[in-house]
Amino acid sequence: MDGGGSIQTTARRLTPAGAELRDEVVAQEVAVALVYNGVSHAVMMATPCDLEDFARGFTLTEHIVEKPSEIYGVEVEDRRTGSGGRGIEVNLEIASQRMLALQQRRRTLAGRTGCGLCGVDSLDAALRPVPATRSTARVERTAISRAMAALPSEQRINRDNGATHAAGWATLDGTLVMVREDVGRHNALDKLAGAIARLGKLGEPGFVVVTSRCSYEMVQKAAAIDAAAIAAVSAPTSLAIETAGQAGLALVAFVRDNRLTVYAHGERIEA
Repeated sequence: MDGGGSIQTTARRLTPAGAELRDEVVAQEVAVALVYNGVSHAVMMATPCDLEDFARGFTLTEHIVEKPSEIYGVEVEDRRTGSGGRGIEVNLEIASQRMLALQQRRRTLAGRTGCGLCGVDSLDAALRPVPATRSTARVERTAISRAMAALPSEQRINRDNGATHAAGWATLDGTLVMVREDVGRHNALDKLAGAIARLGKLGEPGFVVVTSRCSYEMVQKAAAIDAAAIAAVSAPTSLAIETAGQAGLALVAFVRDNRLTVYAHGERIEA
C-alpha cells in the first residue's frame, strides 16, 4: 500500500463579493506507526506516500540499525476504516541485536509534524552525539543553486496542495536525482534517506537540498547518510550550525536567487 499525498475537500471561501463553495485539494496527514519486530516504537504524523522509504530512512537516521542490511523486511498495512480511522502501520523486521539495543534505549516517540524530538525522555537522548559524515567532497556554489532551482518542478504533491516540504539528493555537479515529499520536513528527509538506502546508493557523493529551515534534526539526518552538505531555502538554527560543525557537514542556508550563506565548514563550499 502506498497512498497519495492529497485529497479533495469542500471549503467555503469568503470574499468582499460574498461566499462560495469550492473544491479544494489539501495535503493528507495520517498517523503512521513504526513497529519493530512486533513492538510499536514510534507514531509519526506523515503524508501516506513512500512509507517504505520513510520507515527505512527513519530506522537508519535514528541509528536503530547501522546499515541497510540489518533491515530484513518492511510491510505497510493500512488500518484506516474510512476517514478518521486508525492510521497506517509499518512493520519492520530488523536484526535481533539491533532490536535488543532498541529495547534497552527505552525510548517511545510520539511524533508531531515538524517535531523530531517528541517523546525523547532525557536531555542526553535529545542531544546525543551526531556521528560525522564520511564524505570529504567539496561542493560548488553553482551546483547548490542548480539543485535548489530544480527542486520546485519535482514537487508533484506540493503543486497540488501547497502544504508539503521536499528533500532532494543531488550529485556534486548539482544534478537533482531523487526527491521525496511530506507534510513534515524531517519525514521528507527520512523518506529520501530510505530511498537512497533501498536503491543501494548510500555512500555515493552528493548533498541534500531542503525546502525548509535547517534544524538540528535535519543536520543529524543528513550526516547519517554521509552527505557532503545540507542546503536549505530558509534559515538555520544555532544548534544546527553547532552540530554541522561537529559532524563535518557543510551547512548552507538562504539558497535563493543564485545567492547563499554558508554557516558551517565553508572550506567545503567552492565559490
